[in-house]
Amino acid sequence: MRIATIVEDGAPAAALVRDGRVLPLQIPGAGLDSLRAIAAGGGAVLATIRDWADTQPEAAYRSMENVELGPAVPHPGAIYTIGLNYGAPGAAAPGAAAPTSAPGAHPERPLVYAKLPSSVSGHGAVVSWDRSLTANVDAEVELGVVIGAPATAVEVDAAMAHIFGYTCVNDMSSRDPWLDGDQWLLGKSLAGFCPIGPWVVTRDELKPEDVRLGCTVNGAPIQDGSTAQMRHGIPELIAYLSRHVTLGPGDVIATGTPARLLAPPGPDRHLERGDVVTAWIEGIGELTTTID
Repeated sequence: MRIATIVEDGAPAAALVRDGRVLPLQIPGAGLDSLRAIAAGGGAVLATIRDWADTQPEAAYRSMENVELGPAVPHPGAIYTIGLNYGAPGAAAPGAAAPTSAPGAHPERPLVYAKLPSSVSGHGAVVSWDRSLTANVDAEVELGVVIGAPATAVEVDAAMAHIFGYTCVNDMSSRDPWLDGDQWLLGKSLAGFCPIGPWVVTRDELKPEDVRLGCTVNGAPIQDGSTAQMRHGIPELIAYLSRHVTLGPGDVIATGTPARLLAPPGPDRHLERGDVVTAWIEGIGELTTTID
């Protein structure tokens, strides 16, 4: 199942995406007006949505061209971003830690950054920022994990049961050390710097262990990798985070990003006005952002 957030009269509203069409989830008395409410409800709520949608007339559906997509998770409780979580193709399997003295070694535990919830934007958004603050901004495709059932101190083998679904995240980030030092919170949290979408694919419809993901700028690829390259796998990330904080419905974990490609435009090419960025993930879709 694919759950989107559309903009209705200036406010976010949950909708079902089916066969390339959109069905607003106006289910009487169900209280399913947001992605977070749906994520909190688990399988029983998804069954309610499915049964209700099967009874709706064709006229209730809208074409994708006639809706505005908002952030797939419009009001996340928290956004966690994982650094240095991708190795080169053929590197060690997820969870295998390299010695910290090895060249290019990654941390033995996940490296956790964050983005403020106010940074979210949706598919098709135009993102602009004050260039006097930073001119060095990059796009990064990441598989986003959307939490369903609350998670506190869960074990690795139980972690996947706490996932509601998956989405695309463009972890836009400034590279200016004078803006943020080594913490990166401000450099990751300017308005619009967290495009999420175009929708959330529920857990039962995607196997995340080995899916391709990439990013293009004006059609030119800047990233192309696979989630099989993750150093810390999704169950490990959830278990690690939940030992320190409680993960709640609608929280998002951006699970890391593949390395930039060396071919043109190259890793030193930062985002410029007029750029069209497309982050894509196999089995989910494309998330497009225009830079102003």
